[in-house]
Amino acid sequence: MNWNNVIGQQAVKQHLQDMVKHNRLSHALLFLGKEGSGALPLAIEFGKYVVCQPKAAPVVEDLFGGMSAMPTHNDDEQNAAQQRAEQLIHPDLHFSFPVITKKAGEKPVSADYIKEFREFVKIYPYGNVYDWLQALGAENKQGNITAEECNDIIKKLSLKSYESDYKVLVLWMPEYLGKEGNKLLKLIEEPPPNTLFILVAESEENILPTILSRCQLVKVPQLLVEDVEQALIERCNVEAHTARQIASISEGNYREAQQLLQHNEEDWQGLLKNWLNCIVKRMLPEQLKWIDEMSKLGREKQKQFLRYFNHLLEQSIKIKVIGVENVMLPDSEKDFALRLNKIASVSQQETIVEELDKATYYIERNANGKMLFQALSIKLYHIIQNKILVEVD
Repeated sequence: MNWNNVIGQQAVKQHLQDMVKHNRLSHALLFLGKEGSGALPLAIEFGKYVVCQPKAAPVVEDLFGGMSAMPTHNDDEQNAAQQRAEQLIHPDLHFSFPVITKKAGEKPVSADYIKEFREFVKIYPYGNVYDWLQALGAENKQGNITAEECNDIIKKLSLKSYESDYKVLVLWMPEYLGKEGNKLLKLIEEPPPNTLFILVAESEENILPTILSRCQLVKVPQLLVEDVEQALIERCNVEAHTARQIASISEGNYREAQQLLQHNEEDWQGLLKNWLNCIVKRMLPEQLKWIDEMSKLGREKQKQFLRYFNHLLEQSIKIKVIGVENVMLPDSEKDFALRLNKIASVSQQETIVEELDKATYYIERNANGKMLFQALSIKLYHIIQNKILVEVD
């Protein structure tokens, strides 16, 4: 296992290692962390760590009536086990995750997609479930953790471990467990000896309460901006100035940082200037043209744009509160943030931030881009003009 695969999270890493070292390991853990925090790579590394612990030596009676420990794995066997764990092919390390049905009547389970999953977490360890389902060619299909998958989990974990003291199951996105998840309750509450469940979730509210109550919570906080910046420099060969800017906008979400890096060539600031000019000056033909162009960019770019606007608004508010000299920003962004303070008060900017967050939420749920940005333009006009807000869903 390699803890360096996980960006930051030093306190959580140490806590997990201490649980094993001091024999305080619960039989069911829930790793709860928002998108881009690294909850999944952290759970995978911990799963590797547990199955690669040296096997306890059995104690037997010797010829003279004394008790002695039998020899267990040698170094070569231990190294081989670690290599298998690193490749996610260790026989005692299991995975469960949302899958899709490609043909009518199919009842897929995670094992049907395990090769694709191994490749996915190798290339996109900080990807979210949307990225995973698109990698499977899901398009608009919904992912699911099925009743058949629950039966398969019960079957796997009822068997004895092959070479480790522990059997470990990493179940990614338990939010996708419907009522069929209740099949796992007895197994989670009274698992076979040395069986460890690691559930990895983003939203506590969307997990079956019956499962939630049986797990020990491990909170995975958002990454520090400094850790995201350092990761971009070391892993993506990004220049320090660009890494600092992207890390600041992503706000501890490394997936978001990678998306921003991918679209770093976009002139978000120029696009934002044009939009605000159209809104404030009521340039309706130009506004409709802008909306048409924005609707063609695709969901990911639309989300990046809204997040960039949010970032500038937050910096603008910060300038108002603590002073421009205390805010570290590139000159062009600092100038833009100061201009935002001229056209909207702090309370107006906070209201705009809320509307941008709502818009991002709707984009993630396949809202029509043209209708969304048209509605958002109207809302922003009324907010900036300090008129009665029109509620548009």
